[in-house]
Amino acid sequence: MADVVIYSSNMCPYCFRAKALLKQRGAAFREILVDMNPKARAEMREKAGRNTVPQIWIGDQHIGGCDDLYALDARGGLAPLLAR
Repeated sequence: MADVVIYSSNMCPYCFRAKALLKQRGAAFREILVDMNPKARAEMREKAGRNTVPQIWIGDQHIGGCDDLYALDARGGLAPLLAR
């Protein structure tokens, strides 16, 4: 199974939705909380070029945020990435 990383916040409903979808698809993921962690937030910004959470990677591929993850799943692209 692919390595999945999600930068998230404890206060973000989109983060909860993204993690719920990943769990539904059977994906284990490593969560990096950016709450009260400016170093992690800066790392996320540098890697993603975005400041919003969640930011999700599957392997080396940046998926984007919650809406991007759901769109990927809707077009059948999430399962193959997770199977790698």
